[in-house]
Parts: sequence; C-alpha cells; structure tokens
Amino acid sequence: MTQIQKSITNFGELGLAPKLLSVLETNGFIHPTPIQQQAIPFALQGKDVVGIAQTGTGKTLAFGLPMIQILSRNKGQGLVLVPTRELALQVEETLQKVGRSIGLQTVVLIGGAPMYAQTRALRNSPHIIIATPGRLMDHMEQKTVNLQNVKIVVLDEADRMYDIGFAPQVKQILRAVPSDRQSMLFSATMPTAIASIATHSMKNPVRVEVAPVGTTAKLIDQAIYMVGKELRLQLLDFLLEKEPGTVLVFSRTKHGAKKIASAIRNMNHTAMEIHSDRSLAQRRAALSGFKSGAHRVLVATDIAARGIDVTGISLVINFDLPNNSEDYVHRIGRTGRAGASGRAVSFASPDERGVLRDIERLIKKPLPILALPVLPPKRPQSNSAHTMNHEPRVHSHANHSRPRWGNNQRGGGNGQRTNKFSNPRHARGRY
Repeated sequence: MTQIQKSITNFGELGLAPKLLSVLETNGFIHPTPIQQQAIPFALQGKDVVGIAQTGTGKTLAFGLPMIQILSRNKGQGLVLVPTRELALQVEETLQKVGRSIGLQTVVLIGGAPMYAQTRALRNSPHIIIATPGRLMDHMEQKTVNLQNVKIVVLDEADRMYDIGFAPQVKQILRAVPSDRQSMLFSATMPTAIASIATHSMKNPVRVEVAPVGTTAKLIDQAIYMVGKELRLQLLDFLLEKEPGTVLVFSRTKHGAKKIASAIRNMNHTAMEIHSDRSLAQRRAALSGFKSGAHRVLVATDIAARGIDVTGISLVINFDLPNNSEDYVHRIGRTGRAGASGRAVSFASPDERGVLRDIERLIKKPLPILALPVLPPKRPQSNSAHTMNHEPRVHSHANHSRPRWGNNQRGGGNGQRTNKFSNPRHARGRY
C-alpha cells in the first residue's frame, strides 16, 4: 500500500472526460477537494484505492466520478455499500447530480422501502447499485439481484459499517462479487478491521490520506461541559437560546433522541428526531425539513447520522458522548464543512473523563472544559401527546423510471412507499 500526495487545482487535470467536466462546471464544481485530487487519477487507472479523509470533504465524487466514467466506457455495474439509509440516498443524489444528463441509471436498496419496487428496478440492470449490506443480503437470499456483472465495488464510511455490526454481511458480499474487480474503500478512520479489508480483499491498493486518522476540521471550535444528566436539558435550553442558527444534537440511544426532541419542542424550538425506529419516509421528511430550515434542530443517533450532509450547521451538541472515539470525529464533522467554521459542544459526566482522554488521544489535542453557566429553571414537562402531534404525517411516492445511457431522465429507485421494515433477523432492514 502506497501513499502519494499531489496538488491539482482544477478537475480538468484529473483525466475526466469532457462530458463530465462540462457537468461539473454547470453544477459549480470548479476546484477538486484534496481527496478528489488524490483519489480520482488512481481510480481512473483502475487501481484499488483506500481513501482516508474527514467527513464532508467530497469523498462521494472521489469515487463517483471515476466509477461513472469507467462504467460508461467499459460497461458492467458498480456497487456502493454504505452503512445507513440516509447515506445511501445522499450518495445517489450526488451521483445523479453529475450523471443524470448522460443517462446514469441507479437503484437504492435500503430497508424501510418495499422489496418489490427495488426488485423491479434491478431487472432494468442499473449502472450503479447503492445499498446497505443488510438489504442487499435480503436480495441475495431471495435471488433478486445478480452481482456477477459488478466491475467496481466501493465501501463508503467503511468504519461505520463495522461499528454497527455489518462485518459478516460485508465479507459475504465481497465473496459474492467477481474477484476480478476494482475496489475502493473510503473512511474517516482506519481501525484494524478496516485495514484487514485492504489487506485481504484489495489488490495492492494505493492509500491516499488527506489528513491523519482522527483529524478534525481546523475551523471547528470544540469544548466540553462537565454536567450531570439531571442538568443536561437545562444546559441544552441555555445553549439553544444563546446560539443562533441550525443545531444538530446527538443522543446515544433512540429512546433518548425521542425524549430530547420532545423537550426541545417544549422549549419552543422546531425539532425533529432521526433514528432507527423511524420509518424511511419519516427520516427523509425530518432530514428534508432540517435542510430547508423548517426545523431548527435535528436530534440524531449515530446509526442514523451518516448521510446528514447539510451545509451551514452552526452547532453540534453531543448530549451524550459517543460509544467510541471515532464516532466523535464523525459527529462533529457535521459542522465546519467545506471550509466553513463551526462549533461543537459535548456534555460529559465526571465519571467519563476516561472517555474524554480517549477522544483527546485520537484527535491529538486537548478539549477545553467550560465553566457551567447560570442555567434557566427546569421547564415543566408538557403533555407527550401534545409534543408528538407536532410531527407531520408523511407520505412518499414512487419514481420507477430507469433511463438508459444517453437518455436525459433520472433513475430513481429510492423505494418509494412508506413501509416500516420489521424483519427481526440481525439488524438488517433497520438502517
């Protein structure tokens, strides 16, 4: 595995086809990000690539542009594996932004969407399959997907896939696709399990690393409040009143996310929650409302957080510290994106100092501890039915068109009707 760094100032120097360059210019993509500068030339050469970069640095186009160009010339299919539904939809949105005009055909295979719609889309032989491992395994077991034509495989947010228990499925999927393939792996961190994939499932991969593992964005102001759980809602109340702009709050559990979102609505702020108990349509509506500004606050668990690609988040609050240090990097990376500044505040109990030391060791910097401000009085608990009735009823609609190359139509495949997935096997359809 080699590591090479090279500075490139525009997409025209990367070896991309004129059609893609024109699409990039139309969409306002002028200067490639560091991970794009380094990964795209090697990927276009057909090399296996391991890319290490912070979240929000343009990893999707780093693998998406070479994949689209190679598949348009050499045929075959591409397969992108991601840990969560939200990230799958975000990846498809980005790929379609640059591939729609040349007829890119995609399908998204995720839980919470009907299998029959996905099966119908697969029959049209889409150019790129974007899937969570659990739902792809469901299709493999029902023999509704054929992976023998896959020429390029991408593991996106690979560390998170392993964190939430998808390692067995990922290994099985990699055994099912042809061995004569190109493989790319992208991650913000490189734990031992991910390094093992590069060793055993990739062919002499080129490693491109735009920042050391665990690096956080330079423009994120990070701080800690030492506060017991009994005072955290009051501290959250204080911060929401003091800090302007959109706020992303992280909870360690889905039950906690529900309670926090309800409490925030009781503080007279618009808020929605996103976690694995929410249906696909509810999660998409919450994320859409957060992006549009209809909801000022989004409360999320780590499982659902991948794919939250929202510009302009001014503050990230870790209501609970994450279960592992790597998740801290991913969480706070939702602010301070694309060169913007941001702020991240974490709540910690005195008995969590060891967890804080682990985080500081990973990010290689001390986290300042702020004095607890004068907190507002505890708000009376509102009627739960009243707070929950703030959530809109959500409907989703199908889009089954599947264009061919050269057809100026969009391929959808987002799964389309609200249909809560309740398969108890493993945790498959939950993501």
